[in-house]
Amino acid sequence: MLDEGEGFKVKRIVVEPGSRLSYQTHEHRAEHWTVVSGTATCVIAGEVLVLNVADSVNVGIGEPHRITNEHDQQLVIIEVQHGAYTGEDDICRLEDDYGRVEVG
Repeated sequence: MLDEGEGFKVKRIVVEPGSRLSYQTHEHRAEHWTVVSGTATCVIAGEVLVLNVADSVNVGIGEPHRITNEHDQQLVIIEVQHGAYTGEDDICRLEDDYGRVEVG
């Protein structure tokens, strides 16, 4: 985490080559992602987007989303969360490579 205040949180997210984050939703927050290193393959509400350095995208409250690094270079994203609640327990994992699925 880089910064946090009322209604927001800023995080630095690193995704290693060949890895991906869980496919998830949030009930209380939206997110804005900016790629600072590498190439991100993002799935947001069923749409696949490929983001390069300096590209960014918004993820709305409740939209299913995932970040994947399909390349050989480490991926670094700055994530700005904004909403009424930004706690880590506002994650509903729909799919997860690490066995943390919480629904179904």
